[in-house]
Amino acid sequence: MSTAILKTAKGDLKIEFFEKDAPNTVANFIKLAKEGFYDGITFHRVIPDFVVQAGCPYSKSEATAFKAGSGGPGYMIDCELTGENQFHDRGVLSMAHAGRNTGGSQFFICHSRANTAHLDRNHTVFGKVIENVDLVDAIAQGDAIIGITVTE
Repeated sequence: MSTAILKTAKGDLKIEFFEKDAPNTVANFIKLAKEGFYDGITFHRVIPDFVVQAGCPYSKSEATAFKAGSGGPGYMIDCELTGENQFHDRGVLSMAHAGRNTGGSQFFICHSRANTAHLDRNHTVFGKVIENVDLVDAIAQGDAIIGITVTE
């Protein structure tokens, strides 16, 4: 089972991937992480008691920050919604999209089950924070991802 360390100024989040339930989404995220795609990207959307969202390349620069939330890697991936772990619990990583099968690089981490249950089987769950989940609550809009180190 693959894991990753997502580094932020607030601390490191250890992530476990759900390869069995969302193999293509996990492979895509790992590929982007290894290429350094996420390095310097900010959490452009933070909604307390809901989610923190990152993954838009426009968030890397002040010149393009006004477009944060609208960018991606230049391609789209299909949703994977039939696996066993498709439930948006606290600490879950899920693929953001602008409609079914339009995800690519943007993802969110859930604050709580109470406010994210309606996302089940609508957004692809592909992992979960298994260490330092409390740091998700400390992430503020504009906080950057320093880097992501994947262990396979």
